[in-house]
Amino acid sequence: MNNVQKNTFYVRRRLGEALVEKGIIDDNQLDSAIKQHQSEPISIRRRLSTILVDDYKIDRHEVMKTITNLYAFREVITSDEPSEKLIESVRKLMDDLPDEVADELIAHKSVPFKATKDQIILACADPTDPQISILASELPYKLYELTYCKLDTVDKIITKVYDQRNEFLKLLDDMDLEEPEMPMQEVDEEELDAEINKSMLNSLIEGMLVEAVRKGASDIHIIPGKKNVTDILFRLDGRLRVWHSQPGVKPEALAAVVKDKALNIDRFERDSSQDGYIQRRIDNTNIRYRVSIMPMVGEEYNRKLESIVIRVLDDRKVITDLEKLGLQEKASIDFNKAIRKPSGIVIITGPTGSGKSTTLVAALHAVISPEFNVLTIEEPVEYLIKGARQLKISESMTFDMAMRGILRHDPDIVLVGEIRDLKTAEIAIKLANTGHLTFSTLHTNDAPSAVARLFKMGVEPFLIANAINLVMAQRLVRRLCNECKRPLDKKLNYEPLINLGFSDNDIWETTFYEAVGCDKCNRGYKGRVAIFEALYFDKVLQRMIFAAGDEIDEDAIRQHAIDQGMLTLRASGRLRIKNGLTTMEEVLAITLEDA
Repeated sequence: MNNVQKNTFYVRRRLGEALVEKGIIDDNQLDSAIKQHQSEPISIRRRLSTILVDDYKIDRHEVMKTITNLYAFREVITSDEPSEKLIESVRKLMDDLPDEVADELIAHKSVPFKATKDQIILACADPTDPQISILASELPYKLYELTYCKLDTVDKIITKVYDQRNEFLKLLDDMDLEEPEMPMQEVDEEELDAEINKSMLNSLIEGMLVEAVRKGASDIHIIPGKKNVTDILFRLDGRLRVWHSQPGVKPEALAAVVKDKALNIDRFERDSSQDGYIQRRIDNTNIRYRVSIMPMVGEEYNRKLESIVIRVLDDRKVITDLEKLGLQEKASIDFNKAIRKPSGIVIITGPTGSGKSTTLVAALHAVISPEFNVLTIEEPVEYLIKGARQLKISESMTFDMAMRGILRHDPDIVLVGEIRDLKTAEIAIKLANTGHLTFSTLHTNDAPSAVARLFKMGVEPFLIANAINLVMAQRLVRRLCNECKRPLDKKLNYEPLINLGFSDNDIWETTFYEAVGCDKCNRGYKGRVAIFEALYFDKVLQRMIFAAGDEIDEDAIRQHAIDQGMLTLRASGRLRIKNGLTTMEEVLAITLEDA
């Protein structure tokens, strides 16, 4: 055990003993919590205090007070209801901070309490959070002090400081948007303009854009229905939810408003698909929206209806720290080994919405350096990556042209948004085999089938074997809400668990949870967590592929990887269930049976 491990163990044991002395927990709970802490993979290991609060339902305030006493932090704002004077003071201090730092402090449940010319005092729900110290050092003060404040009180302060009404939706509160139904006919542009102006649809669409960001939606869907009803849905934690249903207004009018707000989209084109974007500054943050419009068929065949999907691109959600991806232990070791190589290709696979871009961006941030020329070819670009040159795809420079030209642009590290065809695959593999570290994505069900997919595209086995460092498949499952998740009865139906691959001992030893639902979550879930299948190309695997001949044996590849410790997607999901992070229904819904 090294010095850091000894110090960590000492603090952990000291905290536990202090909690036992105060009667907050007993010895059995302490021993059990420490075993739980030690059993969790390092990449997602929780602190002892978090385990006691989340898994053992120990009062958070009592635990944190004990911790703050051990570390000699002061406690401030002991009143459960912060005064208006305090709220106004915090608001003024927040306004003086850089926006990006203020947002990060809020994310870590910390607010400025008092400040002088040289010193600022922060009230923190967890003053031992190391990220808060890093953020505090970036503030424009010579000195800072971290103090403790109850989480409920911090949340109330944040809510009141940031209690902003959606000014656009406020305009609609007292307005009647219902208009008399109009006879079905070809679109009359003058009539449509009149309807748009009269209906205040501008406020509805602007309000929609604001609310999507504040609710954490990843996508907005605008779907025309029959009898002039249009549904607006938000995708929250991977599931679509109706946000607003608008009757009595032509769907064509709603579509026209969106088109008018989007760049690169022609309002009067209704027979072909169009892509564009919108940009807004919301809550002091620049938000980009990627707009996709496609013609669709409705019940009234003489109507030119369109389906609209808007992707919300919020850079605050970008993960730049690989540790925060939550890679399980073996996958984390293999992934880090693969991206630290000087050359070769790392491929992420999975369906749309499985978090591939998030993983690629985190990987790029881990290897970006001023010494390297980092180029990306994406269509479209989703997130801005500091330190990379993101090539702009347009009619003048298509994806194919960019791929052909990139070799002449002196790259060190290249991100190819997607391997689409043999041409793209050949250039990506050529980059990997000529001393460049390359990242890309591919649409396959799992990691071994990515090898077969490349082979079927026409890539020779010896090129695949020599070029690829790692293929990682991933999916996103909804994370259980810690506030309301409920343990399942041990008399539950075992068949789904057996189908997932749980043994009898696993079933007996694991506490399984079900989603319940409360006012702090979306029907029992809050956020998402990834499951991974990381296929590392070792020497044996390379020889297997090199000798494949006319057919790639996916089963043999998979079995070799499992023998080397690879978790399949389903096995990774089982671990998430064992750790109480998700449900068996979530994992069953998105994984295939292990071969």
